[in-house]
Amino acid sequence: MHLNQKDGWIEVISGPMFAGKTEELLRRVKRLEYAKKNIVVFKPLIDNRFAENEVVSHNKTRTKSVNISLAKEIFDYVDNETEVVAIDEVQFLDEEVVKIVEYLASRGVRVIVSGLDKEFRGEPFSFMPKLLAIAEYVTKLTAICVKCGSPATRTQRIVNGKPAKYNDPIVLIGAEESYEARCRSCHKVYRKPNPYKNILK
Repeated sequence: MHLNQKDGWIEVISGPMFAGKTEELLRRVKRLEYAKKNIVVFKPLIDNRFAENEVVSHNKTRTKSVNISLAKEIFDYVDNETEVVAIDEVQFLDEEVVKIVEYLASRGVRVIVSGLDKEFRGEPFSFMPKLLAIAEYVTKLTAICVKCGSPATRTQRIVNGKPAKYNDPIVLIGAEESYEARCRSCHKVYRKPNPYKNILK
């Protein structure tokens, strides 16, 4: 890895779907390309919505990427000349990515990751809270609620025109056909009764 240790840090871009996370990651990558930095961009193999070997935003901005299934595969593509590592949809990798990005940053690499901070139930997405905690810089984006137009911080999964059930699988790759951006008030999930609902009147 790049050995100028004072230059390493972690940036996390988070928020719901349709908030522009990938667009922001690509914007930073493009600026670093102009600066002639040595960059490697990764994305999880599972995310093949728009292209196989590219990171593509909803508005079709794109850049070449390396597809990986496991976080440890990152080490197959970085070397002593690598200055920047960018990872899109990081929440789809395994939890080892947390230690890996921290290691890279400690070795002087600028690490930029984007991902969902909450899954469709509105709860923290897997290891994302750990990434948010160790990052030097966090950018939390919002979308627009499709129901009321308020800032949307949650991702609504739709199944056959209805909100998904609480116990449905966490990971379901999709875009507009399966998900909507929603605010807290408009976000709905069929779930177990809230044990605190009678406390606040």
